[in-house]
Amino acid sequence: MSRFPDDDIAGKEPGLAPDPKEMSRRVRKLEIRSRRLVNELFSGEYHSTFKGRGIEFSHVREYQYGDDVRTIDWNTSAHKNDLYVKMFTEERERTMMLVLDGSGSMLFGSMRLKNELAAEVSAILAFSAVQNNDKVGLLVFTDRVERYIPPRKGRAHALVILNEIFSARQSGMKTDIDAALSFIRRTQKRKTIVFLLTDLLGSGYERGMKLLNMRHEFVLIHLGDPLDSELPRSALLDLVDPESGERITIDARSRVLLSRYSSERLHEREELRRQLGRMKVDTVFLDTGQSIIGGLNAFFRQRERKV
Repeated sequence: MSRFPDDDIAGKEPGLAPDPKEMSRRVRKLEIRSRRLVNELFSGEYHSTFKGRGIEFSHVREYQYGDDVRTIDWNTSAHKNDLYVKMFTEERERTMMLVLDGSGSMLFGSMRLKNELAAEVSAILAFSAVQNNDKVGLLVFTDRVERYIPPRKGRAHALVILNEIFSARQSGMKTDIDAALSFIRRTQKRKTIVFLLTDLLGSGYERGMKLLNMRHEFVLIHLGDPLDSELPRSALLDLVDPESGERITIDARSRVLLSRYSSERLHEREELRRQLGRMKVDTVFLDTGQSIIGGLNAFFRQRERKV
């Protein structure tokens, strides 16, 4: 069921490292597309959603009609024999960590691969952080931590992260989300914006998410595919688990079987939503068959209202 298209993001074969010139071309194209979306849609939303750590004193100026009387600096006003108000600026600098699932299941997709979707979302988030002068770092994980790039500022560093996403060849194929979350808790001592990009295949991550959510601003970006919830009616399908290698053959001519598959997947998705709601984890559900713009915009608007 998996496919590996030779499009602008995925390599022609998952096991081969892409040609450096070709990879550079893909990174540059993704940068242009992502920065355009950031400039047009997401920069202001990101800034409003993820506030700075606080405000700090900047300077004083003469009182003007309409100023909040609570900002009057009485010491300066008494000294200058006129009303002056204190001015403050937002202490803006934040740190963002992109925690990216690199396991075998991310190499699956019917419209495009899940790791392609993850790359596009990562680029938009990274350039949103850069435009707001925030730091951004990367953690790629499977059933272990595969690659860690500490947070830094600037476009050049964002491109380092994108190059790593494109060029990384993981040694593991399985998923251990809790190992990745534990690593973030150990390394990020200050409050951090943490985006976990995964299809959430795995278990034992609930406690790790709760602990991370208590200390940091944690957001789960769930990456799905149409075939995760519904199979096409066709003939015999040979299915392979990309993480375990287990193979099964199903009869996709059977309406009963396909209906049961869809029903079970729908039940699993609804239960996942309820579970994440109980855990108070902010979640964005994105799909390889749909544009990411609507899902991200809806998330930013909802989160801004909550903030």
